[in-house]
Amino acid sequence: MSHLPLRRSRRPVPLRHALACAALAVCSMLTASPALALGERPVVRFDAAPGALTLARDGSAARLVVDDGEDPAVKHAAASLQDDIARVSGARPALLSAVPAAAAAHVAGQADLVLVGTLGSNPLIDRLAREGRIDVSTLRGKWEGYLIQVVRDPLPGVAQALVIAGSDRRGTVYGMYTLSEQIGVSPWHWWADVPPARHPVLAVEPGARVQDAPVVQYRGIFLNDEAPALSGFAKDTFGGFNHRFYEKVFELILRLRGNYLWPAMWGNAFYDDDPANGRLAQDMGIVMGTSHHEPLMRAHAEWAKYGKGPWDYSKNEKVLREFWQQGLERSHDFEKVITIGMRGDGDEPMSEESNVALLQRIVADQRTLIAADAAKPTLDTASRSGGKAAPQMWALYKEVQDYYEKGMRVPDDVLLLWCDDNWGNIRRLPTAEERKRAGGAGIYYHFDYVGGPRSYKWINVTPLPKVWEQMHLAATYGADRLWIVNVGDLKPMEVPIEFFLSYAWNPQAWPAERLPDFLKLWATREFGPAHAGAIAALVASYARFNGRRKPEQLEPGTFSIEHYREAERVGLEWQALADRARALAPQLPAAQRDAYFELVQYPVEAANTLNQLYLTVQRNRLHAAQGRADTNALAARARALFAEDAGLARQYEAAAGGKWKHMMAQTHIGYTSWKDPATNVMPQVAEIALPAQAALGVAVEGSTAAFPAAPALALPAFEPLAKGPRFIEVFNRGQAPLRFTARPDQPWITLDATQGTVAQAQRIAVDVDWARVPAGATTAQVTITGADGGKAVVELPLRHAALRAKDAHGFVETGGVVAIEAEHYARALAPAGRTWLRVPGFGATLSGMTTLPSDGPAATLLDAMRLEYEVWLTEPGKVKVEATLAPTLKFRPGPGFRYAVSFDDEAPVVIDVHADASNRHWEKMVSDGVARFTSEHAVSSPGRHTLKFWALDPALVLERLVIDGGGLQPSYLGPPESARLP
Repeated sequence: MSHLPLRRSRRPVPLRHALACAALAVCSMLTASPALALGERPVVRFDAAPGALTLARDGSAARLVVDDGEDPAVKHAAASLQDDIARVSGARPALLSAVPAAAAAHVAGQADLVLVGTLGSNPLIDRLAREGRIDVSTLRGKWEGYLIQVVRDPLPGVAQALVIAGSDRRGTVYGMYTLSEQIGVSPWHWWADVPPARHPVLAVEPGARVQDAPVVQYRGIFLNDEAPALSGFAKDTFGGFNHRFYEKVFELILRLRGNYLWPAMWGNAFYDDDPANGRLAQDMGIVMGTSHHEPLMRAHAEWAKYGKGPWDYSKNEKVLREFWQQGLERSHDFEKVITIGMRGDGDEPMSEESNVALLQRIVADQRTLIAADAAKPTLDTASRSGGKAAPQMWALYKEVQDYYEKGMRVPDDVLLLWCDDNWGNIRRLPTAEERKRAGGAGIYYHFDYVGGPRSYKWINVTPLPKVWEQMHLAATYGADRLWIVNVGDLKPMEVPIEFFLSYAWNPQAWPAERLPDFLKLWATREFGPAHAGAIAALVASYARFNGRRKPEQLEPGTFSIEHYREAERVGLEWQALADRARALAPQLPAAQRDAYFELVQYPVEAANTLNQLYLTVQRNRLHAAQGRADTNALAARARALFAEDAGLARQYEAAAGGKWKHMMAQTHIGYTSWKDPATNVMPQVAEIALPAQAALGVAVEGSTAAFPAAPALALPAFEPLAKGPRFIEVFNRGQAPLRFTARPDQPWITLDATQGTVAQAQRIAVDVDWARVPAGATTAQVTITGADGGKAVVELPLRHAALRAKDAHGFVETGGVVAIEAEHYARALAPAGRTWLRVPGFGATLSGMTTLPSDGPAATLLDAMRLEYEVWLTEPGKVKVEATLAPTLKFRPGPGFRYAVSFDDEAPVVIDVHADASNRHWEKMVSDGVARFTSEHAVSSPGRHTLKFWALDPALVLERLVIDGGGLQPSYLGPPESARLP
């Protein structure tokens, strides 16, 4: 295959050269592959094609050659590649430290070699480069670049060899792990029990050449909030957070092409808990750091163990300096990024008395300590990237960002780590001037958090489109030196972790329109192509549903049981998802079912169970108030769901032979504040005593009132253009079966049941035959009569009875509202150089519409971009337009971000989405996962109108628009999308 040319980023740094679409196109020409490096050019095939280089065949394998002088990280990865080839083919390659003699190179079945080495430290690789057998002109000097190339006649007596060359030690490591992934070994083979498919033949395409290097320099994860799940697992499995545990973590990070770790720190201390931890990180090629509030390579837990006096620099400077200096001395020979600055004790804000001047003095003193340590000789040159001292990072977390905004500065060589709000919304990005700083900028992001408004620690709640949208902004605004994400216990966050690190490797490889392909490629790699589409849809859907409201924030009443059938629709969505996940499991090979349960089935079923629990409790409480006969059955069902939640956790921990003990120990039911409860708490349910005799009860759609307590009942108005029938629910209030009849008073009212016998409840679908409705009709009635003598009359109001579909156009108003998904515009208008972008799968309902470029200047109404929607309103007068947007924060200094709304040719109403800077507003929008804003307008006439949404500032993401003509009812997600007529 010909080499694909490298693209270059702004820095410039070579980008991943092959998009996943190229991978799919090439894959179609090869023998089907169960696993590909996501977004990477495939070069491995599983048949003995003419001229292909053989990695394994007929029980023999090519030999791996790794020079004795190579870095330990390269040797460790080579041993992994050796194991991986054996896992897939059954043939274990020999691992040699030198090229075999020409005569030995022709051993049967072992003619081909894999030559592994790092430019500048491997004589053989350097020789091949000098002779022009490999072209390293675009690789040399790159950060973590690698080259995989089939070379003809590289050495005397060797017909061809596969060369894996790195620009540095980690580049060589990534080249080997890329090959491992392409032969079928998932990065998650240990952490998620993904088994590789067996292939007796492993070969590399003749002439294959792959070259790559990352965009974001430091790409890592933070193990945090790790008790009780990960800490219990680590202790039970490894004896604690020791080098045996971290070996598994380090390998995972490297297989995912990450390079950076903030270690577990809830009562844990990486260097102190096991002195072998630091050396292992160095030997495997991991760059170590400490969290945003742990300066100079000391874990906070060490202060509790060794510290003397207060954690207060103004009162305890000498002791703190000694404490920090010891951290530098201990990590002196290790590659690292050093956190500087200081927060209060226990990751809390510093006292009010602390000020910018004190923090500046702290930073200056810390840098003095760092400079003194860097001046000392090192035993390991790999610990000094490019011969330079370790980079320094200042995390602008929470109130520390306020210090920066008030004028505090650090030297230009210090990396500024901007942070999200702990809920996935970036608080600040570099300005054009700040992008000139030598130290660059990075992002600290969250998939897990402990704190207000509520902790979320249990399972994955972060949809990939949300990660993409925020990290796309980070890449666009130049915050691309270091990306670190809080992953909690690691295990439940496999999918977003991989996407985060893949996107960090090369943001341009994954544009918004290719987001669905990422999950499909991921599912293909883990489970094969047969069910990849279905699995990808399951993962995308459960993450989206969890992202609407985090599981820890759910409660009875989150979703409206009264309006838009919302609670019912949510329950049906979740149940359908769980049914699909459960049905797919037995269709997979038995060897894949543990991985499927961990990665797909458990998060789907567990989240469904939790949602059904709260929805059932919600119904139980309402039905108890209405005196329904099914009240106690619903209480029993809720208890069964509570027990099912615990059963699913046990099933998870029993997977893979009981490997994951403690991993689902995180509580998630019964929150009453931000802090997780000590144990899961069953929600309170109601039980009632029922009379022996049957008794009539009647409820209607759109109301929680019920007969006989509410003698007058009315359904929401029927309209010719409204979707579907309404319902009346006949329920029993006694133990004996209830017989009933239902009679409309007009022949044009249709019922799907006019009589019945119910033990608990029966729904009756009510509709209108509009062709038979006489002119001037405004209402009808349905009378429900029970055998007990009870009689309920339900009013059926009609609205706009004369309107027909042929009269209307666009999205039509029904129920006093028009609801529109943002992507369903009639026209998208933008001036030259700007464009609208659809982000598929974004947000709570369908997708998001945003603008490019994301760093463009603010616009005026004269040059603003806009989306136009054709709507049909039934009445003139005042209306409100509710815009649902992503909860984008004001990440640029200056005024708030703005949009505008108008109808037809009226003057647009401008809305500043950041006008309300209160904590209450922030808590609501991060809890809801969206931000809603309302503008008021006057419509002069009924009929056809054009609704316009104007984007005045970049980076806003519109999810949906709702026109409220006076009928909008309270709900969590809003009304379903309105009918759209041609």
